Amino acid sequence: MSYRAHGLPTNELFELQLELPDPRIAEKAARLVGFPERLARLETGLRLMIDVEGVEAWSRRFHHVSLPLLRTLPDRYPLVIFHGDVGTGKTETAEAIANALATATGKPGTLFKLSTRVRGEGFVGQMTALISQAFAAVAKEAGKARTAYLIVDEGDSLTSSRATVEIHHEDKVAVNTLIQKLDAFRRLGGRALVFLCTNRYEVLDPAILRRSLAEEWFDRPNAQERRELLEMDLEGIDLDPDVIEQLVEMTGGANGPGYTFSDLRTRLLPAALASAFPDRALTADDLLAAAKRLAPTPSFDAQRAR
Repeated sequence: MSYRAHGLPTNELFELQLELPDPRIAEKAARLVGFPERLARLETGLRLMIDVEGVEAWSRRFHHVSLPLLRTLPDRYPLVIFHGDVGTGKTETAEAIANALATATGKPGTLFKLSTRVRGEGFVGQMTALISQAFAAVAKEAGKARTAYLIVDEGDSLTSSRATVEIHHEDKVAVNTLIQKLDAFRRLGGRALVFLCTNRYEVLDPAILRRSLAEEWFDRPNAQERRELLEMDLEGIDLDPDVIEQLVEMTGGANGPGYTFSDLRTRLLPAALASAFPDRALTADDLLAAAKRLAPTPSFDAQRAR
């Protein structure tokens, strides 16, 4: 069997490998609509998982002893599940929360984003070997004074339920391996945290779901969130407030799903900008024409039904 059937160079296992905290991620987080609220919901629970020294210091400060309660914390699995429709900011939020945790705990870390290459090329045992290789590389970065963060995007491709009739034997073995690696990460004592992002929560294996420390649902932006994003990104452009309200209504999907955050930022606004650049200023007409012309990304369920 070839080398590629057994493993990959480490830099091909991950789409992203970045030292934290990183100011660029903090800058992106400031533009994530609703991020402060999500961070507030999740931060304390995740710090209880990874900030072992901080929790111990809290216990001695307020209770003057190391509480027996603290010894129950390592029993939890270091897994967070983000689920929801496409383009709703799951991966960007995972990056931003990892960065915020590195800042809040004062512990530097490494952020990894797993590559889709870990699914391999169909060789027997290849996917299992690549998952093991990737988790070993992440664990190596998890030290006493460091935290390793792993993002598994499109996580359903690796964690679909083993009870599904259609699932291939290799995929079942891969799920077993992923479960084993999560169990091994639990023994790292809070030095590693996994974010699993998926559009298909309903197909995740029950054993994966039982191991989740926290879950967060991501929906398409409501009217207020679309308004906030548009006002933020269109600041400095001379627009009547009524134009923003028209855009909010036009992107709401009156007869179906509305625009995703990604639709607004990577399709609508660039399309309007392209109409004006480089010869003239961006106008309300450019924005309204783009909103009229572009349809929102279909929901994942609608795409599967085609």
